[in-house]
Amino acid sequence: MKRNPLMLAIGLMAFSHAFAQKADSSEFYFQKGIEEKAAKRFLQAAAYLDTAIQFNSKYKEAYIENGYVSLEMHKTDKAISNFNKVLELEPSNIVSSKELMELYYNYRQFSKAKEMANKCTSCLNSEKIKAMCSYNEEDYDNAVKGLTNYLSKNPTDADATYTLARSYLDMEDYKNAIPFYNKAVVLNGEKNMWMYELGLLYYSQEDYKNAVVFFNKAAEKGYPQKSDFVENLGYAYMFSGQTDQGEKLLLGLLEKKPNNKELLRDMAEAFYTGRMYQKSLNYCQKLMEMDGKDGKALYQAGLCFQKLGEKDKGQGMCDKAIEIDPSLNGLRQKQMTMGL
Repeated sequence: MKRNPLMLAIGLMAFSHAFAQKADSSEFYFQKGIEEKAAKRFLQAAAYLDTAIQFNSKYKEAYIENGYVSLEMHKTDKAISNFNKVLELEPSNIVSSKELMELYYNYRQFSKAKEMANKCTSCLNSEKIKAMCSYNEEDYDNAVKGLTNYLSKNPTDADATYTLARSYLDMEDYKNAIPFYNKAVVLNGEKNMWMYELGLLYYSQEDYKNAVVFFNKAAEKGYPQKSDFVENLGYAYMFSGQTDQGEKLLLGLLEKKPNNKELLRDMAEAFYTGRMYQKSLNYCQKLMEMDGKDGKALYQAGLCFQKLGEKDKGQGMCDKAIEIDPSLNGLRQKQMTMGL
């Protein structure tokens, strides 16, 4: 059957008219959405933009603006859906790639964040985010390479500097971790956690004076001074030679934990290491008052007496301690080997 040319022309005209109407309606609702967004009436803006998309399912700008409005309303899933729709329509769209890169990173979807960063190589943070993702995935080699390259061009980025320091720390490369930690706390002097971590790092390297400095800086910036913090600061003081400050802090802990034998034992050891043998002996005595069969305390006391010049008495106490706790004989052999 032949088609009627007139009817076909009328049909095409009707289709074109309907398409134009839909395009006009889509643009109308898009503009209304933009106006509502500018007025910060985000719920109404989202409704208009949804309508614009209903009239034109390929309206990229409407999806992008709807994504931004969704973020303003903390509707992250809807924002991600809108930005992904743009990439379906235009895989190379930089705006959506950038937003998805940051959204996925913030929500710890690191594999997807890196995928978006690779789409958005011209984006300012793409190199940084790829390296930060590598750190979070425990791929420290690539994290170090990426962050080092990024920081060569952006040397004042505190977060990237800190993450590079943490990468070295987690690789147990303390020599390289320390300078980047120091740089990070200079770049951002409000991060008390960074300061405390740097203090712990110095403590682990037996640089107790610097440990004291950064523990105190962390406290000044509001780091919670709970028992573990006070204990670390106390011993840092003790081992750095500032025994009065250290003992005061640790005695404060003992008031809260009067039966904490390990705290007393560590204090005795700290005073012994600092050649304050009478002080060490006092804490050994406290331990033996708590437990008369505490071989470790008796052995430590014996060492103190030997250092104080009462060698026979001290030797006898060490012998007695080994009878109580034979495992201490290994400690004696070690000390003899080291000439102590």
